[in-house]
Amino acid sequence: MAASPWLTERPVQTRGFGVARALLKLAGWEVVWQGLPSHQGVFLGYPHTSNWDFVVGLLLKWATGMQVNFWGKDSLFTAPVFGAWMRWLGGLPVDRSSANGMVGSMVDRFNVARTQDRLLWLAVTPEGTRSHVPYWKSGFYQVAVQAQVPVGLVVFDFGRKRVGVDHFLRLSGNPDVDLPLIADYYADVRGKRPALAGTIRFK
Repeated sequence: MAASPWLTERPVQTRGFGVARALLKLAGWEVVWQGLPSHQGVFLGYPHTSNWDFVVGLLLKWATGMQVNFWGKDSLFTAPVFGAWMRWLGGLPVDRSSANGMVGSMVDRFNVARTQDRLLWLAVTPEGTRSHVPYWKSGFYQVAVQAQVPVGLVVFDFGRKRVGVDHFLRLSGNPDVDLPLIADYYADVRGKRPALAGTIRFK
């Protein structure tokens, strides 16, 4: 019998801030969080249909104590004040013109973090925009497969007012196998503007 692609153990625990959790509760949100399956991985944020996703996501980060990083153009980090602010938020400068590219650079970061047993979770919105798109960007998939890290399926469910992540998937390397699993999980999740949710498939 084949092993389940879903990771159920949560050996890595984090400590968040009660104030952020209280604010989410006051706004009617349920925080979904049980911990992490490993020190490194990719957070997949979906559906991304509104600027409110950032506000709710930031409160989620503080409420759970998640250390989340995200991609940013390296040029955004050159200004002393703005660059420092971007790093404080968790931004990782990426040189898109480098030989390795964004995917290769991120895989290298994961490999270094693994040798140091250091927390490194990359947050990605695969739609790449708040508008509807007919397919997802595949960068997160390539990174997760090449770095051999799990993917956490983060939900911004405005329908049931649930935000967080409780399902982690070990990708097989075959999108025809993995994407249907992801699509099935997100089937009942509604964004702020449901009609703008991107189609879960690659180009």
